[in-house]
Amino acid sequence: MKLLQKNQTALQPFTKWTGGKRQLLPAIKPLIPDNYNSYFEPFIGGGALFFELSPEKAVINDFNHELINCYQQIKESPKKLIELLIRHKENNSKEYYLELRSVDRDGRIDTMTKVERAARIMYMLRVDFNGLYRVNSKNQFNVPYGRYKNPKIVDSDLILSISQYLNSNNIKILTGDFEKSVEAVKCGDFVYFDPPYIPLSETSSFTSYTHEGFSYDDQIRLRDCFKKLNEKGAFVMLSNSSSPIVEELYKDFNIHKIEAIRTNGAKSSSRGKISEIIVTNYVK
Repeated sequence: MKLLQKNQTALQPFTKWTGGKRQLLPAIKPLIPDNYNSYFEPFIGGGALFFELSPEKAVINDFNHELINCYQQIKESPKKLIELLIRHKENNSKEYYLELRSVDRDGRIDTMTKVERAARIMYMLRVDFNGLYRVNSKNQFNVPYGRYKNPKIVDSDLILSISQYLNSNNIKILTGDFEKSVEAVKCGDFVYFDPPYIPLSETSSFTSYTHEGFSYDDQIRLRDCFKKLNEKGAFVMLSNSSSPIVEELYKDFNIHKIEAIRTNGAKSSSRGKISEIIVTNYVK
């Protein structure tokens, strides 16, 4: 177990993220292999399990470029990022939020630096409705302003601790398709997939946190990728909804049913206690 330095904050997600796994950690951790080599997380999201494990060697990836830019800027420019977040905090209001949100509608976002874009997203996710990341078909952020009395917009200690961790370990940060991010997986490595979930009802649409979406065909492709990694001798774990489709897709593997508490979602029906599935290709 790693001991934190005196001035270091315990690692945890730096942002809210739909489908985040903090509430599920007590159910997930007992299913993790006792020993493994490198850690891979192709749908990193808020990184709850990644930060909990804080591996010394890892590859993290997400298709959401704006999210991955936040990880990169925390690593490369933490002090400037904190300065910008302090400025957002000082100016925080519904009008200020809507003005900052609109920069992806008129081309101004293209003139922003990478660290300015990271600060924008991190600020908006702290003050918008239910901490949602949602874009329209034109890839424009469209979540309304939330109703928080005292949102924690700046957590300097956490940002600096994450930056120190990312810089003092062998952590590769990628952005792109999940299949590409696991090309380097070898026997004995541990891969954790936390994709956009298969909807529980046919009327629901697939959860989409990028404007490209994540289709049923992508879920099939993910299952096939899971099988290939199994053949390589990697330890593979996957989270998904407690759906008959998931059970059918992964019927050749070990299926564990767990209960989760969801605290953020667009509708009240997507929040509260729900059942989820953890699939593993190994027995713990």
